[in-house]
Amino acid sequence: NAYPMLRKTALFGPDPTCGRIACAAGYAGVPFEPDGLAIWLDDVQLVAKGMPTGYQEADAAAVMKRESFTVRVALGAGSGTAVFWTSDLSHGYVTINADYRT
Repeated sequence: NAYPMLRKTALFGPDPTCGRIACAAGYAGVPFEPDGLAIWLDDVQLVAKGMPTGYQEADAAAVMKRESFTVRVALGAGSGTAVFWTSDLSHGYVTINADYRT
């Protein structure tokens, strides 16, 4: 499945499109109704009730240029929570991991 990698490249971009995050949520294997989906980048809400909010792309891109930020996804399907730490696929990351063999 290429979607996790596309999401990681979007984070490196920084490309504040909500589509790749929403797609990754759909492929996570957790059932939910799309109209319950909400997505934030720190305090910038990208999606509410499954639809884009009309956020300013420049505001979302500014969040993504920070050293670290939070992507929050709410499915609207219960009270469970999870935390997932990740990184982008930067040029440095790819170079470091391509330069050695185990």
